[in-house]
Formats: sequence, C-alpha cells, structure tokens
Amino acid sequence: MLNKDHAGFHPQRWSEAVHQLSAGQTDYVLVTLMGTAGSVPRAAGTKMVVTADSIYDTVGGGHLEFLIIETARAMLSGQGDAQRLEHFPLGASLGQCCGGSVSVLFERMTHDALAIDVFGAGHVASQLIPLLGQLPVTVRWIDSRAELFPAQLPQNVTVVIDDEPEQQVRHALPGTAFIVLTHNHQLDFALTEKILKRDDAAFLGVIGSQTKAKRFRLRLQHKQFSPERIEFMTCPVGLPSVTGKLPMEVAVSICGQLIALYQQGAHKRLRQGLPWKTLKTELQTVETNVEYDDV
Repeated sequence: MLNKDHAGFHPQRWSEAVHQLSAGQTDYVLVTLMGTAGSVPRAAGTKMVVTADSIYDTVGGGHLEFLIIETARAMLSGQGDAQRLEHFPLGASLGQCCGGSVSVLFERMTHDALAIDVFGAGHVASQLIPLLGQLPVTVRWIDSRAELFPAQLPQNVTVVIDDEPEQQVRHALPGTAFIVLTHNHQLDFALTEKILKRDDAAFLGVIGSQTKAKRFRLRLQHKQFSPERIEFMTCPVGLPSVTGKLPMEVAVSICGQLIALYQQGAHKRLRQGLPWKTLKTELQTVETNVEYDDV
C-alpha cells in the first residue's frame, strides 16, 4: 500500500493537482516522462504529481511507478537538487516485461510563502486582504463576526471565525507574520501577549497610535516581558514613511512592510537546480538512447 488515503491515489488529473496544491502552498514533485524507447506503458510527455502523502495521475503503474514515487518523496524529504533526470530500463529488474525504457524528469516544487495571520475584519483589514491576495503569501483572516467577511475572497485567504480570536494564536505556523487590527484595544493586547509568548513569529504589527504603543509597552513590562520581546512589537504597524490615516493608505503601508519582510528572506529560499551543463549532458544521453513519441 503506497498511502493510507486510497493507496495515495486521487482522481484529479496532474494539472488540476498542480493548481490545487499551489493554492494550498503544498510541496510536490512534478514527474514527466521525457522520452521513451521500445514498449512502454505511457507516452513521452505523460505527467504525474507526487506529494508526501498523495499521488495524482499516473505514468503507467507497476514497479516503475513505485520507484518513481519513492524517488519523488525522497526529494521532498531532502534538501538536494530541485530537478533530477533518471533513466529506467523496463526489464526483469523492475518486474515489468515491456522491454522498453523511459527517461524521467523530477521537478521539486517547494512552497515556502510567508504565512500571515490578520486579526480583525474592520475597515483597514478589508482593504488589506485584497492586496495580500495578489502576493505570494498565505493568509488566515480571523474575527469573531462572521457577517463582516465578504462572500468572495482571494484564493490564498482562509477565513477563521472564532468567538475567542486570541485562541487562534496557538494554531499559527512557526514563522508567521501577525497583523493585529481588531476593534478592541483589550483584544489587541491579549493577542499581542500571546504572540510574544510564542517566540517564533516572523513579525508582529499592531494597529494604533504612539500613545497606544506606549501603554502596551508599559503593560508588557509589568507582565515581565524582556525589553527584546517588547521591541519585537511594531506599533503603529506600517511603513513609518507613510503617514496617511485613510484605511487604504494604512493597508498599503502594512502591505509594503510585509513585502519587505518576505523579500528580506528570499535569498534563504532559493532552490538548487541542475546546472545547465549537467542537464545538457543528461538530455544528450536521453536523445542517444530514447526515441521520443509525439505528445
């Protein structure tokens, strides 16, 4: 059994899976039969998608597919190349009597978008969410008032309705950027306190004035937070150079701050691919040994 969920296989085609997994920021390996020779179960250009626990579409089944799935999942669990090109002869060693051979390209797609939790569904948040919907981030939009959320949402935004929004802090992913924009100062403080206690956030921005920021810092001091933890709170949230008070102006200012945040970490998330010389050599080998089918 390849997987606990219907043996790992799902009915979606590979193209539907790519769309679904990309929207959900799920890592996957795209498998492509680059070339075929002799008798093989599927033609060149056939694709499948493999995740850590699921499989979408098929490149022919049998022991070949089992080895492909193993290879793909090893790539997902490691930190190696983002691409690999492998050649598989379909003989006795694979328990398949086709007698042909296939060359397979593995492409690891890693989604490490910044996770953002936005607390509050008021005027500023309502302007901020459509902006975040156009960025390579994932968003949880959290409030207790279901009636404030619009019917249509960006694909990368998930609404969370909770009568006690501060309880959602414990469900946030490590490395989350927290944006606190609620209608209640006491709730803002409760959220701030819980977020600072996690000690694994990427960012904490709280809406408010300089007076509110000063009061929050004093209250955090009284609760024995260290100066370093208190300084982690950005209040007022937003770029200091943007001083407008209109909801859209504040939203754009916050959005700019978040863009700067994920761009600062972009160099840490670059994937290592096959060097061109290596890929060229591999492809020349494929062309020598494999007759390509029309797709």
